[in-house]
This record gives sequence, C-alpha cells and structure tokens, in this order.
Amino acid sequence: MAKQNINIIDFKILYNILEEIKINLSFEIYNYKSEDEFLNDLNNNNKDLANSIIVLKTQSKSLINHSKIDLRKILNLTDLPIEINKLVEKINVLLIKQRYNFQSKINIKNYILDLNSRNIAINGNSLKLTEREIDIILFLNENKKPQKIDVLQSKIWGYSKGLETHTVETHIYRLRKKIKDAFQDDKFILSHDEGYLIE
Repeated sequence: MAKQNINIIDFKILYNILEEIKINLSFEIYNYKSEDEFLNDLNNNNKDLANSIIVLKTQSKSLINHSKIDLRKILNLTDLPIEINKLVEKINVLLIKQRYNFQSKINIKNYILDLNSRNIAINGNSLKLTEREIDIILFLNENKKPQKIDVLQSKIWGYSKGLETHTVETHIYRLRKKIKDAFQDDKFILSHDEGYLIE
C-alpha cells in the first residue's frame, strides 16, 4: 500500500510540531505556504490525492469547489486550540476512512461492513457499530499480523507510548462481546500473546 500523506496549507506551526514527532506518525507530511502553491502542485499533476488528505485552519472555497478534491479529504481545524493527541487521532481516523472512501461495503471474513450505515452483517443479521469500533475493525483487517495495544493506541487513538492501555482494552473487549452476543462468534477478533488480529 502506498504511503499516506497529509498536506498542510498555511499552517507552519502545525507542520513544525508534526515534524518533531514524525517518527511516531503513520503518514508523510508536506507543507504548503498557500492554497495557490498547493493547487499549482495539484493542477500540474505533481500531487497525488489518492492517498492523502488536506489540513486547513479555515474553510476554503477554492479547495471545496476544486474538481479534483473530494470534501472527505479535507480536515478543517476551525476549533483551535486542540490537543496534539486529538489532532493525530483525527488525522489517523480520516486516513483510515479515506482508504475506503470509494467502498461503502467491505467484506471482512464472512461479514459485510457497511461504512455508511455503520452496520456489520452476516446471514441477514446486523449489528450497529460506533465509529471507533469501525476504525478498530478496519485497522485490524488491514494488518494481517497481530497488533499490540500500543500500536492500536498510536494508530487509532493517536496516543504516544507510555499512556494507559485501559481505553484500548475496554473498547476491544466491548466490541468482541457485542459481536459474540449478536452473532455467536467469539473468533471474529482473536487475541494472541502478540496482540489482536482479524484473520
């Protein structure tokens, strides 16, 4: 899979902060001084938006109305200040969803995950999921090896190492219980010594 990118426009301080913690991030960062600079790159086919999102401080009519830009790829940070963990979480969630933005229904094992209705279904039975539960399922399904709690913290929640793992474990436990109760399936998400896995 191609590396995912975030394009930061006219927000140098955010670029500098993310550059400092770049080693912990799952994406590449590009800095643009202005919308015009970004649009010029885009129009000259130097910028591939297939695996990237755009981060802005404010709304932008020129970007919203551009024929090559999908609105689901724009993250407007209009409610500042924001905690860095929350920001990285928003970016990670948007990047995960962006990978699937042309697919509303995804086959996972024998299930159908509907991103639009936030349902997972099998044999006519369906279960409503939260956005966070969908993010967990998509991430585990995409990675074919067991994923440790700290990796889930970093990639789904945007937390750095050393923070409490209770939140992640609670979400996984509740998700596994929901699926077991709804479908009598206790093997949808497997737990290994190396972490959690959908195989």
